[in-house]
Amino acid sequence: MRGALIAMRLLCACLLFSFRLTAQDPSQGEAALEADSVEQLSEVTVSGYISGQPLLTTPTSVGIVNATQLRLLANETFLPAINTVPGVRMEERSPGSYRLSIRGSLLRSPWGVRNVKVYLDEFPLTDAGGNTYLNMMDPRGAGRLEILKGPHGSLFGANSGGVLLINTSRPHVPESDGAAGWRPDLLKAGLSGGSYGLFHENLYLGQRWSRSQLDLNQAFIRSDGYRDHSRMSRHYLQAGHRWNYRPNRLLNVLAVYADMDYATPGGLNQEQYDANPRQARPAAGPNPGAVEQQAGIRNRTLYGGVSHQIQVNPGMRHLVALFGSHTDFQNPFITNYEIRDEGNYGFRTYLELDGAHSGFQGWKWHLGLEWQRSDHEISNFDNLGEAVKGDLQASGAIRTSQYFYFTRLSGNLTHRLRVEGAVSLNHYRYVFEERAGEAQDGGLGERTFSPQWMPRLSLSYLLKPQLSWRASVSKGFSPPTTAEIRPSNMVINTGLDPETGWNYETGVRFGSADSRWHADASVFYYRMDDAIVRRLDEGGAEFFANAGGTDQLGVESRISVWLWEPKEAGVIRGLQLSQSYTYSHFRFRDYRQGDTDHSGNELTGVPRHVAVSGFSVFFPRSVSLAAQHNYTSRIPLDDANSMYADAYHLVQLKLNWRRKAGKGRTLEFYAGVDNVLNAKYSLGNDINAFGGRYYNAAPLRNFFGGMNLSF
Repeated sequence: MRGALIAMRLLCACLLFSFRLTAQDPSQGEAALEADSVEQLSEVTVSGYISGQPLLTTPTSVGIVNATQLRLLANETFLPAINTVPGVRMEERSPGSYRLSIRGSLLRSPWGVRNVKVYLDEFPLTDAGGNTYLNMMDPRGAGRLEILKGPHGSLFGANSGGVLLINTSRPHVPESDGAAGWRPDLLKAGLSGGSYGLFHENLYLGQRWSRSQLDLNQAFIRSDGYRDHSRMSRHYLQAGHRWNYRPNRLLNVLAVYADMDYATPGGLNQEQYDANPRQARPAAGPNPGAVEQQAGIRNRTLYGGVSHQIQVNPGMRHLVALFGSHTDFQNPFITNYEIRDEGNYGFRTYLELDGAHSGFQGWKWHLGLEWQRSDHEISNFDNLGEAVKGDLQASGAIRTSQYFYFTRLSGNLTHRLRVEGAVSLNHYRYVFEERAGEAQDGGLGERTFSPQWMPRLSLSYLLKPQLSWRASVSKGFSPPTTAEIRPSNMVINTGLDPETGWNYETGVRFGSADSRWHADASVFYYRMDDAIVRRLDEGGAEFFANAGGTDQLGVESRISVWLWEPKEAGVIRGLQLSQSYTYSHFRFRDYRQGDTDHSGNELTGVPRHVAVSGFSVFFPRSVSLAAQHNYTSRIPLDDANSMYADAYHLVQLKLNWRRKAGKGRTLEFYAGVDNVLNAKYSLGNDINAFGGRYYNAAPLRNFFGGMNLSF
C-alpha cells in the first residue's frame, strides 16, 4: 500500500513538474507537430496492437513520432526525434554507431539494441538471435514510429524493454502553404551538409494508384566525424509496394539494402578525454591503437518481406508474413579481425475475429504464431594492422531458433471501461559449434531454455470524455543474444541466463476538447531477475554476465500545448510548447561481483533525470523556427558507481522555410545549429570499460543545412 502511495505521489509530481517547465520556460523547445498536433486525441490511432485503437483509450504507455516530427527533427538520424519520447534513449558513440534503449536497457547494450523488439511494418527487423541492425536504416525511409514501452512479449515475443514499430509508408495528405502539412510527394530530392564533412543525399519516388501504392527511397550519407578515425558512409535503398488486388485482399512487399562502413575510434580514459577529446583510442601496453588497427565495422545487409492480408468476411481477418535477411559483417578490432556471415528467415501469422459482427460490440480476439531462425558463421583472425587479416584465431557457428504462440482478447465491458488480456508461450534454443582453426575439430553443444509464458493484463477507464486512466501488469523475458553468447572475446558463454521480470504500471492520458492541450504520464515498477551486464577485458574485448536482480521504479510524462493555434493571419501563425520528463530510480537489488557487493547501486548507464523541452513558432511566408533543449543528469559508468559522466545541457535550433516553386513544386530550405551551448559531453559511454576507457566525446557546436525539392 505504501509503495502504491509513493508511486501515485511521484506521478502527480511528475505532471506538475512538466506543467511548470512547459508553462514557464518558452525559450526551450521541440519542433512543432503541425497538422498532426491539432488532431483530437481520440482520433490518433495506435496500430501496434495488430488492429488500430484510439490512443486515448489504449491501456499502455505509447510514444508516437509522427511524419511531421520526422520531417522536422530527423534529418540525418532518428536520434533527436526518438529522444523526445520519455523513457526512451538513443545514443551515438560516433557516426553510424548507435544504440537504443527503452527503460534502462543500456545496462547490457554495447551498441545497437537489447531488450527491445523492432519491426518494419509487419516484419521483425530483430533476428532470432536478438540482434537488430537499426543503424542501417535511413530516417527518410520511415513514415511513422510507434514505441510501446514495457514488456510486450504477449504479442511480440521475447523482450522486456518494449517494442519499436517502424511504418515505412508515407502519409497521403493535401498540400498547404502553412503549418497544416505538405502534399504527397511523387518525386522528392534532398541535399544537406554540415560540419565535420557531413553530406546527405536522398531521392524519393512515390506513386499512388486507385488500388496500390509504390514507395522508393534512395539515400547516401557520409561524415568525417568529430573525432579522429570516426568517418562513416552508408548507401541505402528501400522499396515498398502495397497492392489491394481485390477489395478484401492486400499484398505488401518490402525490400531494404544497406551498405555501411564506419570507423570506431574507441573509448578514452579520463586523462585522455580531458587532454584531447577528439583523439582516437591510443596504444596502451601490448595493445595497439584504433588508428593503427583501422578498427571499424563494415555491414552489408539485404532484408526483404512479403505479407498477405485477407478479409475473409466482415468479422474475420487473416495475415501471414514471410521475411528473411542476409548480412555480411566485418569488424577489424584492436585484438582481432572478426568476420560474420549471417542469415535469418521466418514467418508471422495471426487470425483476427471481430465481435462487432457477432453481437459482441467492441470485442476482438487474435490468435497467432511467429517463428524465426538465424544461422551465424563467425571467424576471428589476427589483425596485423591496417585491417589486414592474419592467422585464424578461432571460428564457430551458432544456429538460433525461437518461436512463440500468442493470443489476445480485448473489448469494452462498458462504454468507459476497456479490458485487454494477452499471453504468449515462448521457445528459445541455440546450437553452437566450436572450431579450432582450419582443422575444425572443436565441440558441438546446445542449450534450450525452458518455455516461458509471457502474460499481460491491462485496462483503461474513461474518467471523462477527454481523460483516461490505465493500469497494466506484464511479464518480461529477454534471452541472451548471439552477440552476448559469443562476444568479441570469442568465448561461448553457455551459462548466461535470460532476464525475466514483472512490470506493474499505471498512468493517465488527457486531451482537451479543443485539442490545444495533450498530456500523458505514467509510473511503473519493473522487478527484474538475472540482469545481464556488459564488461570489457584489458584488450577491450567484451563479455557478459548475470548480475542478480534489479528494482526499476520510473516516472514518465509528456505535455504539449498550442499557445497560438495554427492560423492564416498575423505575425505569429502558430506557437507550440512541449515538455517530456523521465525519472529513473533504477537500482541493483542483489548483485555481488567476487567479494564486492554492488547491491543498492544505481543501474549502470542510466541517468536519473532526463528532460526534453521545446517550442516551435510559425511565421508568415511558411517560415518556422524550432528549438529543442535536452537536459541529462550524470550517468554511472561502472557497476561500483565509482565513476560518473557529467550532466549536460544540449540545445538545438532549426530555421525552416517552404515555398511554392511553380505549379506542383515545393521548395524547402533549412539551416540549424546543434549543441548551441558548445557543451563538452560524452555520448554512448563504454560502461564497465577496462582501464577507465568510458568516454566517447560528442561533437561541440556544429552547423547543418539543406534543401528539399518536391515535384
